[in-house]
Amino acid sequence: MKRRRTTFGRLPDHMKPGMRILFVGINPGLRSALTGHHFAGHSNRFWKLLYESGLVTEPLMYRDDWRLPEWRLGLTNIIARCSAGIDTLEPAEYRRGLRSLLRKIRRYQPRLVALLGVTIFHIIFPDEDYGELGRTRARLAGVPVFLLPNPSGRNAHYSHARMLTAFRDLRRAAARCSPR
Repeated sequence: MKRRRTTFGRLPDHMKPGMRILFVGINPGLRSALTGHHFAGHSNRFWKLLYESGLVTEPLMYRDDWRLPEWRLGLTNIIARCSAGIDTLEPAEYRRGLRSLLRKIRRYQPRLVALLGVTIFHIIFPDEDYGELGRTRARLAGVPVFLLPNPSGRNAHYSHARMLTAFRDLRRAAARCSPR
């Protein structure tokens, strides 16, 4: 598989038709922008959680982000622009990003959309109560939405054990979803 090059701050999506799960983050952080790879922060737990939960069969690092489709997993962000945090992102960027995300979901038809963080859930569904991590009542382009914790090392709300439980629950939910 050929990897796409990226310009600073704009990371390529990693998706193909028939995905089991499409992971959706808010936007790339500065280290991800510098490396050209998703979830490249030193304390980010995304890659470790993927392996420990059984969603992938071998340990991966951020440089392996382009390989996710091998496991029928996809990865995108709602906003392509990198930033040090989400406080500089504008409401119009979220609206444009949501329209783009809906087009991607319709095109690639994943079985589940996994939102990485409560913040992104509230942005997309401002009137919806998310309750707990896990499968929600929400849908995007007809696809069920699963809520995961944000794997950033700055997320002190969830322990590693709680994050791992959520990722394992996602693996089980994806196995139960029938192909579209």
